[in-house]
Amino acid sequence: MPTDDLSITDFLTDGSLIRLCESAERLTGLPVTLLDRDGQAVVRGGGDRVYAVVPAAEAAAPGCAPPHSAPLIVSGRRIGAIAVDTARDHVDPSLRRGAVRFIDNLAATVAEVCQGQADLRRRVGELGALYRLSSMLVGATTVDAVLEAAVDAAVRLTGADAGSVRTLDEDRGVLQLRASVGLSDSYIAAAGALPADRLCDARALAGEVVVTPDIRRQPGVLHGDALDLEGLTGMASVGLVFRGRTLGLLRLYTRSPMSLDDEDREVVQSIAQQIAAGVANARLLQAEADARRVRRQLELAADVQRRMLPRELPKTPGLDLAARFDPSFEVGGDFYDIFCYGGRTALALGDVVGKGVAAALLASAVRATIRAHTHDIAEVDEVMALTNQALCRDTLVNEFATIFLGVVDPAALRLAYCNAGHEPPIVVRVPAHRAPTTADLDELPVGGMAPGVDPSQRYQQGVYDLEPGDAVLIYSDGLPDAMNFQGEKFGKRRVRRALLDALTLDPHAGADRIADHILWERRRFTGLAQQTDDTTIVVARVAPAVTA
Repeated sequence: MPTDDLSITDFLTDGSLIRLCESAERLTGLPVTLLDRDGQAVVRGGGDRVYAVVPAAEAAAPGCAPPHSAPLIVSGRRIGAIAVDTARDHVDPSLRRGAVRFIDNLAATVAEVCQGQADLRRRVGELGALYRLSSMLVGATTVDAVLEAAVDAAVRLTGADAGSVRTLDEDRGVLQLRASVGLSDSYIAAAGALPADRLCDARALAGEVVVTPDIRRQPGVLHGDALDLEGLTGMASVGLVFRGRTLGLLRLYTRSPMSLDDEDREVVQSIAQQIAAGVANARLLQAEADARRVRRQLELAADVQRRMLPRELPKTPGLDLAARFDPSFEVGGDFYDIFCYGGRTALALGDVVGKGVAAALLASAVRATIRAHTHDIAEVDEVMALTNQALCRDTLVNEFATIFLGVVDPAALRLAYCNAGHEPPIVVRVPAHRAPTTADLDELPVGGMAPGVDPSQRYQQGVYDLEPGDAVLIYSDGLPDAMNFQGEKFGKRRVRRALLDALTLDPHAGADRIADHILWERRRFTGLAQQTDDTTIVVARVAPAVTA
């Protein structure tokens, strides 16, 4: 840290040192003069002034020329001196020798006091600068803003002629120049990126302050010509290390050979630590802002997805309907659709591979495709074939869906369906005089493979004749695959049991009550365990027969 501009006058606050020299003059009987850094005499000031600086010749007695001067050394530099005139003929030699020793001791004591004052001022200045640096870093919200404020403060605090901050690009393995002070555009262009694996930077990147007195003598120096043009000679390097992770490199340059004492190294290291913490904080703030944007986008996507599901289920005579959609994320790959056309009711439920926004977008496209074709084509296997061809044509090879599509004719109580790789729906035939058992369960497996895999796949249509009181459960694999904290799946056996229990408790339960009971049983099993897959169910309950 620079002390070249210090002078003894910087330590004169109340005139006590001048009075001490006057007392020394009275004690020795010889003229004693306090000199500043430039050899000028420092004397009492007039009025409100503590001191005045006059040419040394004016302060001396006529004909005197002080032959002995005891220097005042602070931080290795001369800030002034205390001079005594011992050249008079009448002065006893022993008195002369004693006066010289006295003045030397006095100068040493004064220098020691001034050194302590200088160290204290320096520490106070460093702490103030570090505080201002910390305040700037806390207020900066982006990495670039942090680096620009930090390198400027570091150069001013250390008295360097120039400085730069590089951040570590781990993917490319380079130290990229991000901010600088006192460096020309030509140098910045020439030294934009440095390899991060250079041996000469290894100690600095580990957090050590490495001082290079003369850069051009350093082995393996890069951009030597650019350094010559900048007139840079000395360099100090220290890594920006936060919680054991290297984030970058701070460099300070001087145009003369550089040397740092232990205290200077501590200050440089403190600056680097502050910068590293500021960079880490700015990155966290940026990550938080990015996360907020992503959450907002997911919320919008979830809202769009919810609006694409049926707002109200159709009122179908003789058929009670219910649906539940529980995505594992804000948006999911499950979808369902229930709509009426031509006196019939279509029930569709699908599960697109994947999760998140991409799966939700694909699910919306598949739902729209099924709805469009169902209105124009009577046979559900043909609808599935066209949906399969569209998926194979418009998606990637790893994108596919499982789909169940059923069309109910309420008048004939006939369900035509096509199961394309989906979990087989369950039909419960509820006996009139006893509770239903597993013997009363049927599944709807007929169809083909999952759409989106083979464009030439042929699908089959299944037909199931319903009876009054039957209940149909269509569900995605998120229901049986739901896990508890022990990693145990809910499983198909519990799905069937939950369905049978709902109808045992209330043989006349409507579709809503059945759906709620199944989800309640799943929640009892999983507790608050986070689920990794969407859960969607559709329940259709055929109205019981009217008895006379």
